[in-house]
Amino acid sequence: MFKQLRIHMPNSTISVHRNRLFYLICILFTFIYTHLSYSQTIPATLKKKVDSLIITAPKTYQEIDNVLREFGKDSTLIRYVKNRSEDKGYLCGQAYALNQLGKIYRDISLYPKALDLFQDALKTSINANSIEFRVYSLNMISVVYRNTEAIKSSLDYSQEALELAETVPEPSIELKRSINVSLNSIGNIYQMLEQYDLAIEKFEKSLILEKELDNKLGLAINHQNLGECYEAQGKLEPALQNFRKSLVYNEIIDSEKGKIICNYSIAHIYVHNGKINEAINILQSNLNKAIALGDQKIVTIIYINLGWALTRLGDFDSAETNLETGLSLAKTYELNAEIAEANKFLSELWIKQDDYEKGMRYFKESRKYEERITNSLNLRYVNDMILRYESQMRANQVQRLSEENESVRLKLRKNRTILIVIAIFLVLLIGILYILYRQSQLNAEKKLLTLEQSMLRSQMNPHFLFNSLNSIKLYIINNEKKNAVHYLNKFSKLVRKILEASSQREISLAEELETVTLYMNIENIRFSNEINFNVYVKDDINTHNIKIPSLILQPFLENALWHGLSSKDGAKNIDLEIKKGKSGFIEIIITDNGVGRDAAEKIKDSKVLKRKSVGIDITKERLANFSRDYENYFHVEIIDKFDDDTNPIGTQIVIYIPTI
Repeated sequence: MFKQLRIHMPNSTISVHRNRLFYLICILFTFIYTHLSYSQTIPATLKKKVDSLIITAPKTYQEIDNVLREFGKDSTLIRYVKNRSEDKGYLCGQAYALNQLGKIYRDISLYPKALDLFQDALKTSINANSIEFRVYSLNMISVVYRNTEAIKSSLDYSQEALELAETVPEPSIELKRSINVSLNSIGNIYQMLEQYDLAIEKFEKSLILEKELDNKLGLAINHQNLGECYEAQGKLEPALQNFRKSLVYNEIIDSEKGKIICNYSIAHIYVHNGKINEAINILQSNLNKAIALGDQKIVTIIYINLGWALTRLGDFDSAETNLETGLSLAKTYELNAEIAEANKFLSELWIKQDDYEKGMRYFKESRKYEERITNSLNLRYVNDMILRYESQMRANQVQRLSEENESVRLKLRKNRTILIVIAIFLVLLIGILYILYRQSQLNAEKKLLTLEQSMLRSQMNPHFLFNSLNSIKLYIINNEKKNAVHYLNKFSKLVRKILEASSQREISLAEELETVTLYMNIENIRFSNEINFNVYVKDDINTHNIKIPSLILQPFLENALWHGLSSKDGAKNIDLEIKKGKSGFIEIIITDNGVGRDAAEKIKDSKVLKRKSVGIDITKERLANFSRDYENYFHVEIIDKFDDDTNPIGTQIVIYIPTI
């Protein structure tokens, strides 16, 4: 007989083992259930098609896409394709699935996840030795970098894709489409750098190729991009035409995302044209569609544009709600361009409501993100890459022409060879001249921007602001409430006018006179209201019809105040006279009865703290830029005034501004 073996275990130990066993059973059951559920979610038709693909193993994107296109937007099904292809070692199918998954995540603004998938697709296509899939993956990586404003990386990948595609002598249809994607991507980078003429050139070239392929999606994208470039150049009519053409193509292919983008672009043009209600209706009707689509960048843009339109309509509460919602989304998804845009429109909103503190805070935030986007090192690198790319492309063209010319030279006469060489030389010369012309344009724009920034700094002089506020504070301390409120209103109005004028290159003479009158009223507080300032407009001049550079008179008035009148005893007068001059000039005459230039210079030299003024030099440079578009050139004349005994009795400045 066998003896029965008894083992005694405490109840607590038995309980623990039972719990562990139950836990393991639950895990096993969950795994089996999940596996079975996953298997059940995959349609039998897909399984059959995937198995057939793996057996036939096609190597082109088009062949695979023809089979799997209907499942392309379902991440669960595409992941099944990836896993199945990976298990069977079918690299082209794996690369296709990884790219499709990347597009799904990209379309809902999950860019880091999308980038990882596209990078995996690139590695897989390299292992598969497939140029077609490599080019496709490179283009997709470039699009992600462009959407996240990594311009340098985006340009690198687009160029690599284009150069790789052009190594194929007879490219397939899909490879031709990839070439168009590369051209479009490079055009988008030029667009981001505000080099709109170069961008338009690339988009139009891509448009021609898309028409040859009858690719309506490509046609829709290129018309949309052309519209954005023309809008940025202020050419609203051609912009609207291209947006409408893009909308037609998107309706033909039934692209919900494309239709939404076209509609908010058209609404943007309507806001510029003053059709605010039409714009709001379009944006509101497309907002829910965008939310349903799940592309957070598009949702963010619509909220921001809706807020801007409502600001222009005067519905400030609704505008603030939409702009703050857009700003929150932009920060969540790290969309720097949209963060800058939302802050800019919020600044405009609060300035319209006379809350300058909030307006300035949002303005500074907008500038911070704009500077982050246009980082100087990144821009220098990209501009170098652009020049290198253009030069390389032209060098490649010349090399191809040279090879063709070598074969032609053996068959044709010598004089024809000479003509070809001359033609090549002219092409190179035109290319060089064009590059030099573009460079000079960029330098001129940079100089003008620097002048505008310097002008604003001189107008918003910290000493002037500090002293003006101190003067107003003195009224408050002395309980002169009426004077304090009066001058505080003038001061706030002056700051607003300076900020508004600084964003415009030209304003009317009437606005300029109003601004300097406010400035003189504020400065007069510090002179105990001893300054007699008078403005005379003669010869029936309509000051509203005369355009001048913004904020050019204040430096001359400041000079008259602090160098001519500050050290003078007795009556202190400044007269500003506007009259018609000869040969299409307007004369602006500023006359003071100060101590004269010589005496002012001696007083300045004797001071320990010397007041440095660069405003007049900046103003002269701005006048020089302004007068380049006119037949005549500006002129500034300084006249010292003396009495009969040759004693200085003041200074007169005459500014001749061209009007023809």
